[in-house]
Amino acid sequence: MSGEELSYTVVMELNEHDGYTVTVPALPGLVTEGATLEEARQMAREAISCYLEGLQKDGEPFPKERVVFQEKLQVAVS
Repeated sequence: MSGEELSYTVVMELNEHDGYTVTVPALPGLVTEGATLEEARQMAREAISCYLEGLQKDGEPFPKERVVFQEKLQVAVS
């Protein structure tokens, strides 16, 4: 890849193994994990880099970061 730096929002969720599952909304299908938050961040950096390298090899453009909203919604359960 070129020397350019890109930023992507990552979502880190505590998983059933007491580690973290990481997704990147702007990069569909990208999922990785880490035992700690720091490991999850590192795994995310590596996964994002590989994802972008694959796009570059295929001549595809890099996805642009989109605005991501996250909120909790309450729903009634009967």
